[in-house]
Amino acid sequence: MILVIDVGNTNITFGVYEGKKLVTTFRMMSKLPHTSDEYGMSIRQLLMFDGISKEQIEGTILASVVPNIMHSLVGGITRYLGTPPLIVGAGTKTGIRIITESPKEIGPDRIVDAVAAYEKYGGPVLVLDFGTATTYDYVTADGCFAAGITAPGIRISAKALWEDTARLPVVEIKKPKSILAQETISSMQAGLVYGQIGQTEYIVNAVKKETGLPDMKVVATGGLGRIIADETDVIDIYDAALTMEGLRYIYEKNRR
Repeated sequence: MILVIDVGNTNITFGVYEGKKLVTTFRMMSKLPHTSDEYGMSIRQLLMFDGISKEQIEGTILASVVPNIMHSLVGGITRYLGTPPLIVGAGTKTGIRIITESPKEIGPDRIVDAVAAYEKYGGPVLVLDFGTATTYDYVTADGCFAAGITAPGIRISAKALWEDTARLPVVEIKKPKSILAQETISSMQAGLVYGQIGQTEYIVNAVKKETGLPDMKVVATGGLGRIIADETDVIDIYDAALTMEGLRYIYEKNRR
């Protein structure tokens, strides 16, 4: 078994693979500070809850966009699982080539998603990740990471609404019954969800037009991606485990 770890701005997502099968996933919040012992013990206990012992974990791979927790997290994994993690970064074999102006500025999470989309669905492909930020990454037919667009995620937009206005409440992010909202909560939900749908459709269509690839495949992932994918025809595939799969692909490439 291998343990794959995606450290995002909001959550740390863990997945355990047995061969090519994802057997379990679990999450921790990434915004709360922990010591290496707290990380290590928590991970051990969560694995044990699923009947997985540390001896069954033969390797670990990690991609992170949160540098300030890396020392404690890596230390906890190394001490309590006995497997120093492979950290996705410069020099890691990924199978794709980054041809943007500043390759080192591309986040490891975006590289991992691009690898998974290209390996599973081929290229050219546009990879959408609805996370803390909403990202759109273009991978060419021959496996080059060629361009990326970054926009505020739905949660960031929602947080701005209820934190920067005096009278707007915290609301659940979901599609309301109608865009013709008649009270505050559904009004906010309509703006957030339909606004994201509109942004998604415009950016996807603009990328297809500028690349001259109207039939480019569009693959989406991310916690809130399902809401958007269900409401628009511009997304061809929603793959909730895309990042986990990308980490597994990269681990296998580097192990070989």
